[in-house]
Amino acid sequence: MQYRWRTVDIVVAAIIAVAFGVVFYAWNNLWNNLDKPFPLPWRALIYGVWLVPAVLGPMVIRKPGAGLFVELVAAVVSTLLGSPWGLQTLAYGLFQGMAGEFAFGLTAYRSYKLPVALLGGALSGATAALLDLMFYYGDWARGEKILYTVLVVASSAVIAGAGSWALQRALAQTGVLDRFPSGRERVAV
Repeated sequence: MQYRWRTVDIVVAAIIAVAFGVVFYAWNNLWNNLDKPFPLPWRALIYGVWLVPAVLGPMVIRKPGAGLFVELVAAVVSTLLGSPWGLQTLAYGLFQGMAGEFAFGLTAYRSYKLPVALLGGALSGATAALLDLMFYYGDWARGEKILYTVLVVASSAVIAGAGSWALQRALAQTGVLDRFPSGRERVAV
């Protein structure tokens, strides 16, 4: 495996990050506007969208640091666009990116199959839930905290993990990833 980043790796990672930074801006507004019909902890079922870059980055780029880079740059873009959580968004991007990256690191960046993507999403979700409980929901009852964490982790495994895996495979089928190992590996599960 080639660990050195090429210019095309940096450019594509940045494009994914900026695109998701804009998605985050819209998702932030949706999240806050769903407060009445879907109060917490149930709103956590849609949490995983914020964690897609932490898993999609490594799935596409297949280099150490891709999840961290893409998630952190997406958080920077979201912050610059006016994230309601301000600079804390950057801490989230940093820790969520590292957590998603960890799953791929466990395989020495040799496996990009669905179980690894699911683990990356789940680890990012667990990190996000812990940050949320520390910064925002520390006064909740123990049962609420557990339910919230389970919902965030499940959402993140499905949306960020399985969703990123499916998105990478769909992009590979179009040929746009042909310059990457992820684009040349069209049928691996």
